Amino acid sequence: MEDLRAEILVVGAGPVGLTLAAELARHGVRARIVDRSSAPLPYCRAIGVTPRSLEVFEDMGIARDLIDAGLWLTGLRLAIAGSPTRDVLHDFSDLPYSSLGVPQYATEAVLTAHLATFGVAVEHGTALTSLDFTEDGIEVGLDTPQGATRGRYRYVIGCDGAHSAVRKALGIGFDGDAFPMGFMLGDVHIDWDLPRGLAMRAMRLVENGPPDFFIAIPLPGKGRYRVSMMAPEAGPADAADGVEHGIQTDRPGATLADLQAVADRLLPEPAVLSDLRWSSTFRISMRLADRYRVGDAFIAGDAGHIHPPTGGQGMNTGIQDAYNLAWKLALVAEGKASAGLLESYEAERLPVAADVVARTTEQSVHFGRDRAPPNRLQDTQLLVAYRDGPLSVSAGEGPVQAGDRVPDAQGLRRAGFGYPLRLFDLLRGPRFVLLVAAGEGDLDKAEAAAAAFEAAWPGLVRVVAVTAASSDAQPLGVEWVHDADGTFSAAFGPQTDVAWLVRPDKYVGYHASDWSVAAVLDYLRGTIGLT
Repeated sequence: MEDLRAEILVVGAGPVGLTLAAELARHGVRARIVDRSSAPLPYCRAIGVTPRSLEVFEDMGIARDLIDAGLWLTGLRLAIAGSPTRDVLHDFSDLPYSSLGVPQYATEAVLTAHLATFGVAVEHGTALTSLDFTEDGIEVGLDTPQGATRGRYRYVIGCDGAHSAVRKALGIGFDGDAFPMGFMLGDVHIDWDLPRGLAMRAMRLVENGPPDFFIAIPLPGKGRYRVSMMAPEAGPADAADGVEHGIQTDRPGATLADLQAVADRLLPEPAVLSDLRWSSTFRISMRLADRYRVGDAFIAGDAGHIHPPTGGQGMNTGIQDAYNLAWKLALVAEGKASAGLLESYEAERLPVAADVVARTTEQSVHFGRDRAPPNRLQDTQLLVAYRDGPLSVSAGEGPVQAGDRVPDAQGLRRAGFGYPLRLFDLLRGPRFVLLVAAGEGDLDKAEAAAAAFEAAWPGLVRVVAVTAASSDAQPLGVEWVHDADGTFSAAFGPQTDVAWLVRPDKYVGYHASDWSVAAVLDYLRGTIGLT
């Protein structure tokens, strides 16, 4: 048995595993992270980074690095045979971030560099071969470049994709189906006049059948796109476990001539494809895990849910899985919270994945058909909420309830600062934040809360008070800001003496009007399980 290097083993070093390992480290818990591939893969598998994922990356401190590595996705040029070509533009100017396009290999590079700042490196060429529960923990077998080894861990998390070795070892069901048709894609240069940042979707509808389509998603390089379309034939199954999913298959890739033929058939104006860097032919499955946890072993990302790429939800949903699990696992692993907190991971995230699988499948089945205009935010992941989750407790009215994502607010002023602040500036970090809409006389209660939190859990809960009137007062232990532009009251409501207990993943856990320090303490002890 090898020596313990960490209490937590993360299997899989894609965006989900990297996010999880980095977030655990930021919360003060070291994990070991392994990946069966000999080196990071160079393919631009996932591209779209949602506005919600950018909020996560901002909290982690790497949003600017991701933005520098990508380009903003500004909209879509839609060309349906028999109809005028039109541009559908995104307007997310009212949000903290718009939609970003970053090749997955660049996302992984940024996350890997970020993880390295905590002294954690990915161990490539290391595959999980066995997983067994013992009285002393979880014993795993690993096939490493140095040979077979065994180790014991307190927790194991499978972030190892659709064909997850962890999920199989845990015996978790992964029921679903696959589309009968095959698809092909490639990373190419296209010579045309499409504005930078705009995607292209050219289609010919087919009665009683799937449409013939050509989709080009812009990549950061000049004139470079990832194109996707139907393959001439579905091809045989390529997975022994029956899960047909993902672009990395053993089938021969599409040729440049294959891709050009579809472009010639569907594009409204001629365009020349060239410089094919890689290509693939593949199948798409729709599957959802029966559960996300067995004992102290968990799954996240594609190990738990796979679905059509419509709306770019896959990688981003997995990143939210990791962001949700990391703070809970860190608190429990450090002995700061009871193990019951971990039950909320599956309770909150499995329904989200079920909705994503159902919605993307429905969108794909009706791809190109006339439907009601979608909610412009449906693919941003800003609408995801846990109002019915086990950690959500509300005792008051208002637009922001327990279980909701905390919205941003700008134009906040704090004494001593010569510039305005955002609410996200004040919430950033791995701690809980008690956010208070304070009226006259409420700051004494905020000070009492700060003192109580520090006495019970030093450094774990901060207090931020937002007031309608400005002041130079400096309440003890409280960050006091003035809602100078009224953006906070517009988002949270005009009432005072209201409190929101913000979780480390920036969702509201507890919300109350006429709040009390005792009630917040009871929530943290009883619902969160802080010890």
